[in-house]
Amino acid sequence: MLSTLAATAVLFSSLSLVNGQTFTDCNPTAKTCPADEGYGKGNTIFTDFTKGASDNWEIADGTTLTYGTSGAEFNIKTSTDAPTVSSDKYIMFGQVDVFLKASPGTGIVSSFILESDDLDEIDWEWLGSTDSSVESNFFGKGNTTTYDRAIYHKVATPIETWHNYSITWTAAYTKWYIDGTLMRTLNYGDALALNGKNYPQTPMKIKMGSWVGCASAAAAAATATKGTCEWAGGPATFGTTTWTMLVANVTINDFGCGGKYTYSDMTGSWQSIKSSGTCDGSSDSGSSVTSSAATKSTSGAVLAQTSAGNSTAKTTMSTATASGSTTKTTGSSSTTNAPSQVTTSDGNPTSKSKYGFIDVAVIVLGLGLGYLVM
Repeated sequence: MLSTLAATAVLFSSLSLVNGQTFTDCNPTAKTCPADEGYGKGNTIFTDFTKGASDNWEIADGTTLTYGTSGAEFNIKTSTDAPTVSSDKYIMFGQVDVFLKASPGTGIVSSFILESDDLDEIDWEWLGSTDSSVESNFFGKGNTTTYDRAIYHKVATPIETWHNYSITWTAAYTKWYIDGTLMRTLNYGDALALNGKNYPQTPMKIKMGSWVGCASAAAAAATATKGTCEWAGGPATFGTTTWTMLVANVTINDFGCGGKYTYSDMTGSWQSIKSSGTCDGSSDSGSSVTSSAATKSTSGAVLAQTSAGNSTAKTTMSTATASGSTTKTTGSSSTTNAPSQVTTSDGNPTSKSKYGFIDVAVIVLGLGLGYLVM
């Protein structure tokens, strides 16, 4: 992400229509790109931020996170702040859970998303002006021809109250949960997903952070940013107040075989994704999906997902509990004032910074400007 966030204001004034999928370092549907390192089946990645920083996450340039008894603190003090982190590896289908409190503040947006190199995306987003709902959304291959995919879900005081938000993502469906309750299901063949063409289906990183959706009254009046400002609830205020999103912990389960995920062609289909990892002792050379939403390998396994997570967001995936599975944990001993939640533990207070200027500009701007017409 950004090496300096000062250009955010410039980009806000110059871009008229952007969303969270308008930039990628290398788009595999356009050219040959480096492989994506995956976590792999059976490796549960649990990060407990109440124990400090973690080497499971890459911290964006210009981002300084603080940590307390409630976990990671994503603080916004000025109009150019956009604290953001990204997982250090990819998943190829899977389940992710985040236990958080969204940031308050009119004009402030909190985001938790899955995003791929070819601009597939699955979102949770919260508006600081609204303490009663959360938005689910998705994009496929950077398609922004329409903005009719967002759904707003009622949730009790997401700014004041801890909730567990989950995404279960398979070749057949994507499901969004809040505190174990299913809120939304997107099927691969749904019309909204253009019968699969617009369905997210390529290796994803997990990204989270907060950003300024409306920086000022001038932004609210400008043609380029007026729509986003309306969506964000109006201009943010800055001064003595710090707007903070709190993240207690994140759990990641990769349904794929791990190793290196590569695009075998430029279609961007899930069938084209190959893995150098192994599942059940077999290496990958192809895959197929079944009607029960369990993805099996044909002569190996690029994907090893199971149809789990239908009834509860905290359902333990068989990919994480099968024989030989492991749980990566990092952190130092600490306590949290968050409500009790089924978790493991975490450690290694080391952060990574691998983002550049353009990356942050997109995540800061991207996750909201695409909603100009919503």
